[in-house]
Parts: sequence; C-alpha cells; structure tokens
Amino acid sequence: MTEDYLNYPALIDHAMRTMVRDVMRRVQSEGLPGEHHFYISYDTQHPGVRMSDSLRAKYPKDITIVMQHQFWDFRVEDAQFHVTLSFGGAPEKLTVPFAALTAFADPSIKFGLQFQTAQSEHITLPEELELPEGENEDADEGAAEIISLDAFRKK
Repeated sequence: MTEDYLNYPALIDHAMRTMVRDVMRRVQSEGLPGEHHFYISYDTQHPGVRMSDSLRAKYPKDITIVMQHQFWDFRVEDAQFHVTLSFGGAPEKLTVPFAALTAFADPSIKFGLQFQTAQSEHITLPEELELPEGENEDADEGAAEIISLDAFRKK
C-alpha cells in the first residue's frame, strides 16, 4: 500500500474543526437559529482547556456540554471558544480549544461529527489549533449531564 504523504485524515479533521469554529462564530454574532443546539464533547485533559478543578475532578477524561437555551459570555477565537454554562445551578466558565474537541452534534437536524485526537496515529493538528496549557479557573462545583452521542451517529 502507498504511504499517505499528504495526511488526508489530518486535513479532513482540520476542515471539520474549522467548520465547527465557523458555525460557532455565526452563533456568536446571530444567536442560535430555530431549534438548533449543540452537544460538544471534549477532552478535559487537553492543553488549554480551562475549567474549575472541581468540575475536572467530576469529569477527569472528557465531558459533553450542551449549548441551547442558557449559555453566557460566549466568545469564539481562532483556536478556542469561551462560554459560561450552569452546572447544578452554579455558573462555570469554560475555555475549550478546538483541538480538544472529540465530537460535535446538532441533534435538531441529526448532524454530528467525531474528531480524531492528537494522540491518534498519524494525526498532527495544525499549529493554529494548538494552544499551550492554560491555568484552571475556580468555580463552584456542580452537576452536569453527560449525554451519549450514539443516538446521533450514523449506523
């Protein structure tokens, strides 16, 4: 078999992360249209992820957040997004690099993506999606619902 010198998996992964960033920028400027909402899964140990130590203790490997009716301080940058969500009634400030994403879904239209991880064989994320490790921000401990994306994946 011929070796993939072009690294198609990394190119596809980069294109999908860029699409998610573009969608989020649109939501930042226009709000969520209609019934659209997002389930966003990410690696909580990825460099640059910022969340309280108590929330990280509850979700030491990964977490799925829901952006639908109640989210605040939503800001999208080139390599990451920031959002405040409520966990058990307590606000939690999150910073999530796009490189940390493991899945993205909009269940209102049964759309979903799964991403390669930087640890996957032969996957190297572009520098623009990589961030140095950030510091954790303190917030009150709360509970969040983890939602399986299996219902939204094509079988």
